[in-house]
Amino acid sequence: MGLFDRFKTIREVHGAVTACGADPFGVKMEKIVSSTEAMVEGRKTILCGSNNYLGLTFEPGCVAAAQDALAEFGTGTTGSRIANGSYSCHKALEADLADFYGKKHCMVFTTGYQANLGAISTLVGPGDYLIIDADSHASIYDAARLGHATVIRFRHNDPADLDKRLARLAGEPGNKLVVVEGIYSMLGDHAPLKEFVEVKKKHGAYLLVDEAHSMGVMGKTGRGLLEQDGVDADVDFVTGTFSKSMGAIGGFLISDHEDFEILRVACRPYMFTASMPPSIVASVRQSLAHLRKHPELMTKLWRNVDTLYHGLEAAGFRLGRQKGPVVAIHINDPALAARAWHGLLQNGVYVNLALPPATPSGTALLRCSVCAAHSTDQLQRVIDVVTKVGQELGLIADPSVRIAAAE
Repeated sequence: MGLFDRFKTIREVHGAVTACGADPFGVKMEKIVSSTEAMVEGRKTILCGSNNYLGLTFEPGCVAAAQDALAEFGTGTTGSRIANGSYSCHKALEADLADFYGKKHCMVFTTGYQANLGAISTLVGPGDYLIIDADSHASIYDAARLGHATVIRFRHNDPADLDKRLARLAGEPGNKLVVVEGIYSMLGDHAPLKEFVEVKKKHGAYLLVDEAHSMGVMGKTGRGLLEQDGVDADVDFVTGTFSKSMGAIGGFLISDHEDFEILRVACRPYMFTASMPPSIVASVRQSLAHLRKHPELMTKLWRNVDTLYHGLEAAGFRLGRQKGPVVAIHINDPALAARAWHGLLQNGVYVNLALPPATPSGTALLRCSVCAAHSTDQLQRVIDVVTKVGQELGLIADPSVRIAAAE
């Protein structure tokens, strides 16, 4: 057996997807024009798959802060936080985030993926139990593999199933850590967080919430679903990323747990990875400050969410059941979804093509993400293009056909 033979199935699936005429996993952004536009294949293209929820990638204050830090501190730290890579700005960012969430402790990681990988694999170990939502992000599943706890999955967003599985562990020694997400990245649905909190309290478990896609999006001040549902004090650990609403890269872990600081010398993904470049830290601090000063960004974002969601719904597409910055269009056939994705790109609209096994229940998705910086005209253009391509491929009926059928 050859070294790469085990990837035969992946190669075949990838080949079938690229038969649409382009590689959805190799799109090159030739020039970024703004938070909502880029040049792709020589065409000005509306970005509707960037996760840039608040549009802060070109916010002047964030850019200036990064430039100043780049000039002062250079391009990178070249070391981990426990070696030579812990600068005053890292500590300042941790203090900013702890204050933002109203918590005592914070650790920042180089990526959001590492925040989940490090936190989850370190918090529970041999003799413990890690109970995760079945639709968890890859970083959570990889953390489960890296750690040494017994892993149990419960049905997606199902507090009753979580309750049943924790009940089976009654009397078993070891800690129980439940992991859920605020907004799930594929379908855009929200966790029933209040119910999960009740279940974890009932069974004496700990709860970690990944707010990667809900930070800066939900809650009065942007702290995410835990703030919106009023359970800030009941969530034991919060992870998140700076690569969505904060417009940069990096991740964090936040908690009030009194023994939190020991994680800095126990968490391997934190200990053995070079720390965030100071220029990125500076831009994130400015993004966070900008969010706190301008909560109306979230109002604009949700107004745009309404525009896109209801526009696509009215056109006849099957969407995720909950509105949010992730708007997922369901297409059962992966090959057809790839053709639709390519058709959108050729018409100047970029979205994400999401395919099994990354998607729940084997569903193919055109995954759109909404930005506060999208104009109404841009969103209408997206709706028009998606509708046009959908009609051409038979994903939805042409309005004239529907009218004729009704007559």
